[in-house]
Amino acid sequence: MEHCHGTLIRLTKLTDTSWIVHWFTLEHGLIKTVAKGARNPKSPFAGKLDLFFDAEIAWSPARSGDLHGLREVAVTDTRESIRGDYHSMLLAGYWCRLLELTVERDHPEPELGRLLRRALDHVATRGASIRALQHFEQELATNLGIARDRDQAALALREALGGLPPQRAQLLERLSSTRDFPIAGSKPHDLS
Repeated sequence: MEHCHGTLIRLTKLTDTSWIVHWFTLEHGLIKTVAKGARNPKSPFAGKLDLFFDAEIAWSPARSGDLHGLREVAVTDTRESIRGDYHSMLLAGYWCRLLELTVERDHPEPELGRLLRRALDHVATRGASIRALQHFEQELATNLGIARDRDQAALALREALGGLPPQRAQLLERLSSTRDFPIAGSKPHDLS
């Protein structure tokens, strides 16, 4: 059995009772696990599997293929505030999808794992912003050795990956409009 700390980046329905759970870990990189029976309310996984959760996990390596068997989950951080804000959810999902396009499965990428955790912690405490989106892209491009300038990072990633996740355009539009039209109850931006 393998043990490590991971960030849950995607949930996919496998059966009426089971999930495929995608984790980004420092020790093993991007891994996929199957959580049998996890969709059942009486499952030992109930309440422990949600997007952007950090957890200590244990799994049994697959005998063939890349779908490992999830055995235990101990949640260490829920990042609850991300799920309470649509823009934060969109941005966090964009970062996770970008990493999925960038790395190979079951290959350790500790620097990228730390980048993801820092980014998710940032958006959980400070909310989504264009600056956070661009900073993540710049750090990712720098880590991959394809760009050092913030203005060139998105272009470099687009060329290297054959495109960027489609929600990027929606994010840019939504995040730029929130600057012009603040959400009710928030402090207005200084326009002078």
